[in-house]
Amino acid sequence: MITEPLLSSPKGGIRALFFIIANEALERLASFGLSTNMILYLTREYGMDAASGAQILFLYSAAGNFMPIIGAFLADTYVGRYPMIGFGCIASLLGMVLLWLTTIIPGATVPSCAQFSSICNNDATTPQLLFLYFCLGLMSIGAGGIRSCSLAFGADQLSKRDSLKHAGILESFFSWYYVISSASVFISMTCVVYIQEAMGWKVGFGVPVVLMILSTLSFFLASSIYVKPKAKASWLIGFARVLVASFRKRRIELSSLDTDELYHHRKGSALVVPSERIRFLNKACVIKNPEEDLMPDGRASDPWSLCTVDQVEELKALIKVIPIWSTGVLVSVNVCQNSFLLLQASTMNRHITSKFEIPAGSFYAFLLLSATMWIALYDRVIIPLASKITGKPTRLGLKQKIGIGILVSAASMAVLAIIERVRREIAIREGISDIPDAVTHMSAMWLLPFYFLLGFSEAMNGVGLNEFFYTELPKSMSSVASNLFSIGLSAASLVASFIVSNVRGFIGEANQESWVSSNINKGHYDYYYWLLSSLGFANFIYYLACSKAYGPCKGGQRGITGDVREGLIDDDDDDDDDYDDDVV
Repeated sequence: MITEPLLSSPKGGIRALFFIIANEALERLASFGLSTNMILYLTREYGMDAASGAQILFLYSAAGNFMPIIGAFLADTYVGRYPMIGFGCIASLLGMVLLWLTTIIPGATVPSCAQFSSICNNDATTPQLLFLYFCLGLMSIGAGGIRSCSLAFGADQLSKRDSLKHAGILESFFSWYYVISSASVFISMTCVVYIQEAMGWKVGFGVPVVLMILSTLSFFLASSIYVKPKAKASWLIGFARVLVASFRKRRIELSSLDTDELYHHRKGSALVVPSERIRFLNKACVIKNPEEDLMPDGRASDPWSLCTVDQVEELKALIKVIPIWSTGVLVSVNVCQNSFLLLQASTMNRHITSKFEIPAGSFYAFLLLSATMWIALYDRVIIPLASKITGKPTRLGLKQKIGIGILVSAASMAVLAIIERVRREIAIREGISDIPDAVTHMSAMWLLPFYFLLGFSEAMNGVGLNEFFYTELPKSMSSVASNLFSIGLSAASLVASFIVSNVRGFIGEANQESWVSSNINKGHYDYYYWLLSSLGFANFIYYLACSKAYGPCKGGQRGITGDVREGLIDDDDDDDDDYDDDVV
């Protein structure tokens, strides 16, 4: 039950959340509505081959997933969350408007070519490409500004209240935030993509512009009622200080230091002595001369020369989880194949009835449906049933979930390779191998087993990794944990681009058709998928080694949302004086 103070307070509260959630939902509707079908726009209107278009989108995805890290750092350290979201809204809107203008202004694109044609001489000029890259860059920067701070800014509107009394409200906010965000992505991949297919690029790109205008208005209309925290030190600065202090004290001999008094620790902290792993970093918290290194109140006189034991151990915890984190990159590479999957679906029969045809770009929505279904089945059916059978609470361990996700992800690419081989053979048998945009009689519904398996992989690996980060890293690093998965997605896009570039260059020479040829019937996308599958199985072996080296987890069965909630509330309880409701 929501109590009166949340509704009657002049700043923050439930009413502010509606505007923040609307801003994020509309932004995702707009941006995913553009990016889902972008490979078709690049190939049809810019004369690009499929591999070149995919590489551009891989880089765009990498930037979109990495920019929130930069946005979070700038917001936390310098500008604050409210100005960062506002800047993101304006940058995204400008990028979308300029991209929409390419569909209107004559000469902004090249004359149309046949879809995915390998014989197209209408290459885009350098100014046309630079303008395109500028638009995509603005959209990436804007997404980074909004997504880096939206969730935390929403929590700011509630976290000033009593933590016990309103913890349930904050947890509900997290749940609804993710549900609405996911629903927005699903709608964009179905409705917005359908509009682009049915009404063309001018209307199809104009709709996201209108949605982004509504998103921007939604955010700024409630400006006067937001709680606006001031910027403060970022965790990145804390990590940098540990590294700098360790380097400055690199000549110190640690073997002779065996008393607690020689280490600087936070007042009231349970950590008074650093651990023995990665001992070099311990030098950062060594007190060489108490009179010079410490101020009268016990703080370090130079935080770049002396850090606390807590700071050192936080960096060690991050370093320790990096090998497990790296195993998720190749799993995300498989998720990044939307451009090629769209190409595959576009050459298959997508009719549900004689008059209704599913847009090729909408098939990726089956991945969202599959992942959501598996998460619900796991939590509401499989776990209760297993617990009832065994007579005790039963859950998969975090390492087991992550490992199963990696293995199933590799298997899903093997299934996709088999599907593509059958599709290619049908195209050859039907005599349409020289027509790149010809549609075979094979139903696109054959792609659903792949999405079914990949969704299960996401439900296991994606959720497992996020929970692993939250439970294994200290509570004070909840913001770090929330960003690690996004960094992995960014790295995956770069890795995917690297793989495509090498496959295209190495196997497409000597008059041999590339595996990822623009003519999907002439290429061998099945070989490309087998390559990804093989890398996935190798990644599973690498994961087993990383998992064994990591050792036992701390527990792994605590609630993710609970950890985030506690971290946010604790942080705000320590920084009550950092709020300035009048900051713009």
